[in-house]
Amino acid sequence: MRQYQRLIYTVCLQFVHDPHTAEDLTQETFLSAFGSIDRCDPAYHKQWLVRVAANKCKDHLKSAWVRKVEPHEQDTLPEPHASPPPGTVLQSAEPDPQDAFLRQQDALELDDLIRGLREPYGRVATMYLLEERTVADIAQTLGRPQATVQNQLFRAKVLLRKLITERRLA
Repeated sequence: MRQYQRLIYTVCLQFVHDPHTAEDLTQETFLSAFGSIDRCDPAYHKQWLVRVAANKCKDHLKSAWVRKVEPHEQDTLPEPHASPPPGTVLQSAEPDPQDAFLRQQDALELDDLIRGLREPYGRVATMYLLEERTVADIAQTLGRPQATVQNQLFRAKVLLRKLITERRLA
């Protein structure tokens, strides 16, 4: 673990772009690998651990929690550090009030962007992203087919991505 922890942390950080989540995934990688280490030839431990870490990260990114809850914060997180905070071994750093304030401001800005989308995308995006309603519920409420709602959500996300990119470049 000591030999490869920085490498595995870096791999996880490249996937999730959040130091705290990367630390958690690094720990999960080593816990998972510990149970199966005897199946791997010692000459390939490094490659195998990197693959385990990549799979853990992919599973995390595909999870419902990340897809439903974290998209509001993904665009607002500070730039990731290249390694864990100095003097720590996979320990969380003290939360920075300035970072929390900036995340809150960015979340409010994203909220405004979502609510400002033109119709029919604004209403569907607000119901899905901000009110956390299901596609079926939105379709029933608006009297539209589910496929239409899904299509409008896709287009709303494309518009949001474009707006966010434009703001970052400005």
